[in-house]
Amino acid sequence: MQTETSIDTQLKDAVQLSDAIWAVIAERVGGAWILRTGYHLNKAAQSRLIEHLARSSVDAWLCGALSGGNVRSSSLPEDVNLDTERFYAFPLSGTSRVILAGADELSADGQRLLKLTASLLSGRSIAEPQPFLPDLQSGLAFDLPLAIEKVLGAFVQAVECQGAWIAIRRGESLDITAEWNDPKAKGISLLIESNPILRRVNRSLSHVIITRGQPNWDNLPYGMLKSGTNFWICIPLIIGQRLIGVVVLWRPKELTAGEVGQINELAARVSPSIEVVVTFSEMASHLRRLGLLNDFVLTVSSAQNLDQIARRMFALLSRAFNTELIALFLRSSDGRVLRDYRMFEGKLNVISISLEGHFIQPFLRESRLRRVSDSIKDEFTLLHKTARSGLIVPLRYRGSSIGLLIIESTKTEAFSQYDEHLMVVITSHLAGLIEYTRLREEAEGRARGLSLIHEVVQQVIGSTNKREVAQITADLLAEYFKYELATILLIDDEQKFSIQGIGGTHSEQVKRALGGSEFIQKDGISGHVSRQGQSMLVNDTSQEKLYRAIKGWEAGSEICVALKEGESILGIIDVESRGQNAFTHNDLIAMESLAGILASVVSSANQYQKLQDIVRQLRTTEIELNARMEAQRSAENRLIQAAKLAAVGEMAAGIAHELNNPLTTVTGFSELVLEEMPSESLHREELEMVLREARRASDVVRRLLDFSRSGERVRVSADLNEVVKDVVALTRHLIHTNDVHLHVLLEDSLPWVSIDHNQMKQVLLNLIHNALQAMPGGGELNIVTASAKREGRDWVSMSVKDSGIGITLADQNRIFEPFFTTKGDHGGTGLGLSVTYGIVTDHGGTIEVTSEKDSGSMFAVYLPL
Repeated sequence: MQTETSIDTQLKDAVQLSDAIWAVIAERVGGAWILRTGYHLNKAAQSRLIEHLARSSVDAWLCGALSGGNVRSSSLPEDVNLDTERFYAFPLSGTSRVILAGADELSADGQRLLKLTASLLSGRSIAEPQPFLPDLQSGLAFDLPLAIEKVLGAFVQAVECQGAWIAIRRGESLDITAEWNDPKAKGISLLIESNPILRRVNRSLSHVIITRGQPNWDNLPYGMLKSGTNFWICIPLIIGQRLIGVVVLWRPKELTAGEVGQINELAARVSPSIEVVVTFSEMASHLRRLGLLNDFVLTVSSAQNLDQIARRMFALLSRAFNTELIALFLRSSDGRVLRDYRMFEGKLNVISISLEGHFIQPFLRESRLRRVSDSIKDEFTLLHKTARSGLIVPLRYRGSSIGLLIIESTKTEAFSQYDEHLMVVITSHLAGLIEYTRLREEAEGRARGLSLIHEVVQQVIGSTNKREVAQITADLLAEYFKYELATILLIDDEQKFSIQGIGGTHSEQVKRALGGSEFIQKDGISGHVSRQGQSMLVNDTSQEKLYRAIKGWEAGSEICVALKEGESILGIIDVESRGQNAFTHNDLIAMESLAGILASVVSSANQYQKLQDIVRQLRTTEIELNARMEAQRSAENRLIQAAKLAAVGEMAAGIAHELNNPLTTVTGFSELVLEEMPSESLHREELEMVLREARRASDVVRRLLDFSRSGERVRVSADLNEVVKDVVALTRHLIHTNDVHLHVLLEDSLPWVSIDHNQMKQVLLNLIHNALQAMPGGGELNIVTASAKREGRDWVSMSVKDSGIGITLADQNRIFEPFFTTKGDHGGTGLGLSVTYGIVTDHGGTIEVTSEKDSGSMFAVYLPL
């Protein structure tokens, strides 16, 4: 036997004599490759090489080299970074070891040298070899996986094969415990009765050979077979007349009769040893489980809270039963909420969900221990999808079931009657410990809730402002419980839920995310609570179909409680956290207690608000009544004004008729006399003054006649903008000579109105003349048309605005009366605005004046559509 030093020396000599840069000896143990020795490869490079060998494709490639006994080479990926482009595999015949050499290109002589070195090292171990048959004086008997690996290695060395595995029987299934060149097979459980080949082996207790093309080739129980595989054999491991396991091998060509006899003989020799190892393993497992009681007393009993109890309990059960498929369900003291504890990827996950309709509800009522040996055969659905067997143990405290402990395994018949008795003892102690801890936590939670309620009552008592009450409550919730988001929503005057108070570290973020949208989503949690009035506690929103995230904010946990007065819902309290499992049942109780107090305060505020509304309504009624009285007085004034206009009109008609004839005579004869009078006559100037004054008097008479008679009205649907354009064209020169700057702004899509075209021109001409007379020193004149909506009706407006001397408030009340003028001795007749007023009102419109002394005036005409 060569020593480790001599092997190192031979490996070093082989590298130096060949083209290789480095070399190692690797061995496959327990489905993984380890490096036994090496030359010219540092530790960092060795780590990178082991990572490369762990890849499934590389592992299969090396296993093929071992089973075939042939030299192989392959390129190395750049990320491996071993300073060589390729590496070569030289299998050590009859072992699970191989020489791996790295080189950019290994010459034929170098390959022959390394192949010779592999041949010299074949059959020699780097360390002291272990027999594949268990030695009860060593630790091998207590290490079932390693012992089975050694047994499988003996079969692989006995005959050349592509792949192989050994399965150990547990009840009515076979568990694959060791594999060769088939990494995915390990851990798979095969039901004997479900497969015709395994069923045949179990009944005949003899080997079964299947070749490609036979009917049962498609029924092979398991195997990563390659396209070149044509032969498959299953050898039973037997004790007496009892099957304890099977060995399966496959390869391209059939086994010879001698090879079949050789592996059958090997199976007969190793079966007793396997039986011993399995028995020792089961005994050791049972002893470890019994040690749970001692561990329970030392670790679990000293836990300070429920989460700590669950975490330590799960760790003990996971070690004892070699499974992570464990769940603990605890019912709340009021029976409404279920707290679900489970392990996910080594971390404890806790959620609170409603007990109503939960699948464990029947088990809690039944309160009976169940042991499921095979979920498929027993037609029993376990908690985890991959589980095949399980223990369901109720937690009973003083005759009442307070929860359920479920332990499951991916293997069939993983739990025995001894395990049942052990778990009954443990859960009886666990139930008492949990109940005591829970009562203490609930007492602490209620004390904290009472402190919050006391603080809220102190700050909001007597307040009638609902928004103030809600904001104080939200701020206190965030302060006492460190909630990330606390929102109080109350029904507003429009019978909609609106945010009245919001607090927490993320309140501003949620405000920005909401913008103007509603917080309550009808098909969400808050919408459900606002309709049903039932509280909801959700500790994992990803599992809650009612949860709807807000844009920019996504909660992991949520509590939503209704504020109720009898059957009426006044609002809701909504508390959220980004993390899952952020709330307990104690938080829900505190929120419900607070909701009761808050509902009373809000109800009182509502009553006060209704009283205030009645007072406001009375005040509004008083204002409306005063407004109506004022409107009536205005209407009466308009009637008086109309009566004045009518009386003046009748009088004007008579005066105009009496004055018109003599004025016509004076005018006519004055014109005749002037025609015959010489231009140098001394009396010509006096006669021209007579004619001028007579004409002025005739103009006054004409205006009186226009004012007195309505004349023939011709109204058509017309564009008021056209009227403005025509009048502006007529007066533009006059406006310019008066040093006035004109600005015209006409609405493009102005609706047409029914008007008398000439009368509207007269209205605008009168307003422009008045504006020019108000600006003797020049100024700004603005004419604007626009659509308007007044008193629920559609109108068209035309406004004339000047920058003149303005009109006093006293004069504004009389400005539309006939013969009233502010022009004094400057020749005003006081009829222009009266005529304008008459035309506008005759069209069903109104005319309004807005003016201040020395700040100009604006006359606005409104005509209905």
